[in-house]
Amino acid sequence: MLAFILKGMGMSAGLIMAIGSQNAHVLRMGLRRQHVALTVMICVVCEMLLILAGVAGVGGIIQSQPFLLSMARWGGAAFLIWYGVRSLRAAASQQSLVAETGGAGLTAGKAALAVLGVTLLNPHVYLDTVVLLGAIGGQQAGDGKYWFAMGAGLNALIWFVALGFGARLLAPLFARPKAWRILDSLIGVVMLLLAVNLLLG
Repeated sequence: MLAFILKGMGMSAGLIMAIGSQNAHVLRMGLRRQHVALTVMICVVCEMLLILAGVAGVGGIIQSQPFLLSMARWGGAAFLIWYGVRSLRAAASQQSLVAETGGAGLTAGKAALAVLGVTLLNPHVYLDTVVLLGAIGGQQAGDGKYWFAMGAGLNALIWFVALGFGARLLAPLFARPKAWRILDSLIGVVMLLLAVNLLLG
């Protein structure tokens, strides 16, 4: 049991810690202290559900339907372009440079939609969780695949909690307007690069 859990945690850690739209969004919400618990909870629940779906065999179905992958690619690229442009515009706006709790008054509904967007409209999330982790987890003997999924989900919980709530440790740095400009610029560039990668991939 423990071996399967540790294997799931290790495989998940190698994928989830890469710089991407989801991590960048969680970091930004954590720095601004806007709906951090909600953002983290949605990320963790989505990761766990997708991993379980993959272990249950959904990954094989998705791979056999190129139309679904194509839809996810184009939809994801469009969303990433929008998010990237918005971040670059925020970097040029004085209104984006607020590091205090609550920020510009983002509602819980908008915060939920934003994190669902960066999570579910990114095809890489499905490739990492449903297809890759699902394929590896599904190969584990007996109930091992579910312990593997639990380990992967546990890693997601630890990572997103640390990223979202640990971001406040960087608050003194981001009390300076220049730091926010740099962060928003980097996020914008990362989103646009991910979009290009999706379209060319």
